[in-house]
Amino acid sequence: MASRLSALDGKFTQIKKPGRDAVSDTAPVEKTVKEIIANVRERGDAAVREYSAAFDKVELEKFEVSQEERLKAVAELDPQTREDTEFAIANVRAFAEAQLKTILPLEIETLPGLHLGHRVIPIEIVGCYVPGGRYPLLSAPVMTIVPAKVAGCDQVIACLPPNAHPAMIAGCHLSGADRIFRVGGAQAIAAMASGTETIPAVDKIVGPGNAFVNEAKRQVFGQVGIDQLAGPSEIFIVADETGKAAMIATDLLAQAEHDVRTRVGLITTDRKLAEETLVEVEKQLQDLSTANVASVAWKDYGEITVCEDETTMIAYSDYIAAEHLQVHTRDPQATARKLRNYGSLFIGELASVVYSDKCCGTNHTLPTMAAGRYTGGLWVGSYLKTCTHQWLDERGVAAVAPAAVRQSATERLEGHRRAAALRLSPQQFAAE
Repeated sequence: MASRLSALDGKFTQIKKPGRDAVSDTAPVEKTVKEIIANVRERGDAAVREYSAAFDKVELEKFEVSQEERLKAVAELDPQTREDTEFAIANVRAFAEAQLKTILPLEIETLPGLHLGHRVIPIEIVGCYVPGGRYPLLSAPVMTIVPAKVAGCDQVIACLPPNAHPAMIAGCHLSGADRIFRVGGAQAIAAMASGTETIPAVDKIVGPGNAFVNEAKRQVFGQVGIDQLAGPSEIFIVADETGKAAMIATDLLAQAEHDVRTRVGLITTDRKLAEETLVEVEKQLQDLSTANVASVAWKDYGEITVCEDETTMIAYSDYIAAEHLQVHTRDPQATARKLRNYGSLFIGELASVVYSDKCCGTNHTLPTMAAGRYTGGLWVGSYLKTCTHQWLDERGVAAVAPAAVRQSATERLEGHRRAAALRLSPQQFAAE
């Protein structure tokens, strides 16, 4: 057992264990991605075109979606789909705007004459990867593009697979993308990182994708910023004896249908609920139209863990640090206050992950594979830089220079000492 769980030994039992290891069960894509990045960096559009033909089976003359094509995609949207998309956009924008109001510039005089502060600066050019996915994920462009526009980025670039559903182009347009390109996979990440003849180089890349996209983001990090390394989706539910097996099973399978590598799990203090949920999942799989995906995810990565008490349940949940964490307990607000590691928290049985996935306003681009231990998900702050500044008058120099001179001398950094002394006493420095 992992050392983080050593304190819980004997305090929990898994009645359904994952069939495979989600951490180590990653396809060996590093070499392939490295070659793609190098080739795109060297040969630009030509390499992108070749990879699109090889991986997406599409011969592209031009990558960029024209304004005419954008408007056509919007016009062809089913009216209800457009209304629902705009509803999601409005909610995500409203929440991002509210978040932005909490991120304030700072000016403070910490000592007489010593002025410190920071500015909140939008990132200039952002690249949003919009996955085509197994299904047309209409909310995907909303989650990455809308917060970037709210943050005030000068230019927001969207890349999506060339065979993505036309509704995805419409979603990018309605969300406010400045430019849209039909390029997917690792080659899209490489193109946005280095720039090609037609695709501009960006400062930061955001958005989820498959293993190749994720690995490409990892390899270009440093050359550009990235939001995070997001693996397959996850949902865990913490529940006590008041949990409802049918509802829990429904929520687990709703997320399991995303991908055959989705991690789903129940963490509970009630063995009866655990056993009922195990039966209920198998029952619901019988008539779930996406069972060909969800059943594989459940078999390979599903788990049910029974904990001896609430303290153990909370500790085990914090160890998992699930991307999506639902709370189905007698007092969900009280339970929620005790939890600390998660991507996004869904408090009470009425708060389904699907609402955030689609349209309620919080972002669905979230940390996976226990990254919730050290980071949150994509938000308006992901598109901003908080950069410090300082300025001093003579009083400020008199306050800080002597210590800086002494410390530089102690460190035997003569250049530093001179720079500090020059401002403290220009006449004395000139005489030295």
